[in-house]
Amino acid sequence: MSNYINDCIELCKAKNPGEPEFHQTVEEVLTTLTPVIEKHPEFERAGLIERLIEPERGISFRVPWVDDEGKVKVNRGYRYEFNSAIGPYKGGLRFAANVYPGIIKFLGFEQIFKNSLTGLPIGGGKGGSDFDPNGKSDGEIMRFCQSFMTELYRHIGPATDIPAGDIGVGGREIGYLFGQYKRIVNRFEGVLTGKGIPYGGALGRAEATGYGIVWYAEEMLKYNGKSIKGMDVAISGFGNVAWGTAKKITQLGGKCVTISGPDGYIIDEDGVGTKEKWACMVELRNSGKNIVAPYADKFPKAKFIAGKKPWEHKADLYIPCATQNEIHLEDAKMIVKNKAEFLCEGANMPTTNEALKYLMDNGIIVGPAKAANAGGVAVSCIEMGQNAGKTVFSAEQVLEQLHQIMIRIHKNCADASMEYYGKYNLVAGANIAGFLKVADAMISQGIV
Repeated sequence: MSNYINDCIELCKAKNPGEPEFHQTVEEVLTTLTPVIEKHPEFERAGLIERLIEPERGISFRVPWVDDEGKVKVNRGYRYEFNSAIGPYKGGLRFAANVYPGIIKFLGFEQIFKNSLTGLPIGGGKGGSDFDPNGKSDGEIMRFCQSFMTELYRHIGPATDIPAGDIGVGGREIGYLFGQYKRIVNRFEGVLTGKGIPYGGALGRAEATGYGIVWYAEEMLKYNGKSIKGMDVAISGFGNVAWGTAKKITQLGGKCVTISGPDGYIIDEDGVGTKEKWACMVELRNSGKNIVAPYADKFPKAKFIAGKKPWEHKADLYIPCATQNEIHLEDAKMIVKNKAEFLCEGANMPTTNEALKYLMDNGIIVGPAKAANAGGVAVSCIEMGQNAGKTVFSAEQVLEQLHQIMIRIHKNCADASMEYYGKYNLVAGANIAGFLKVADAMISQGIV
């Protein structure tokens, strides 16, 4: 690793103390960029990495709201607008109890590269709040969203920053946020994506992230002479990403044999591959209880394993779809012990750096989240274009565009890794391919 890269990593840690998730993603990305910096000394002269790891703008604000008992509650809201070199800031809003600046910065930094990889004109940003929607009534969620947008609206816009959803922010929350934005600014414009179909949403958006993950995994497998057809696939999570992933695995002839929640995981040897089972996943997510055990009650052939993770279950392909850092070193050791060949990250940064290194050192081919997870934001950008052009695309048109985007992302990752590392390393390739486009734009625009 070059001294410049190491100095930038240490600078990030010094300027952002107590934010390990942000440190983790910066270290994971920058350590792969050494051959790029060596080939392009102009990047160091321009202080490009120092600028890349510093958000262009960070906003923190109070969010007061009133619960159903009339008690005033106060949460904290955030928006970090990281990089606009290739387009307006684009990235989701996360509502979860563990949200704090380090989480938002990690997500925003990852979003720079993810958005760049799509080939679409969108920069990187992320936001959210430590508000937990689980167990809240519709009225409480509406009042919180309206208060949140009452501050956020002044920092966003269709040519400036276009938020979307993330964990804890689905169609209901996007609807409340959009309604309040429209009410304040007195304009109907495409300021949020993931909207409902009646008011400007894109058909196919709900499936997009999960479908994109599996299409990326399909390209990984094809490159290595394999096919999803006939494979057992273990996934984590049971929300929107896991739901889309399970559906597309089934469509391609694979079998999704696990889903999981904070309470444990489900083994379904028959496969999570029917409309009834997918509907059950949606019901569980919408229940607000954040547990997966009732799946086994509804489908008696399935088995619930309390307090464990699905990585102990033997599979051909693993796809973590839940949240950051769900695969630790011990989990990686189980995956290697199970003699798997492939892991494709579905959630944002689901694998710790230590676990990632162990997997790759032991021959596991890893598809990184910033590439595989790009399907959601790609369709969000399609939704932006649809809104701007006052038109509507069919679901088939949207998903075909997405499929081609995921094929191109894999190719660009593979090509970059071969050029700079001389081997098939999608983790390094994704970082490099995403970085180069942003770096070239930043150099062209001067010291800003």
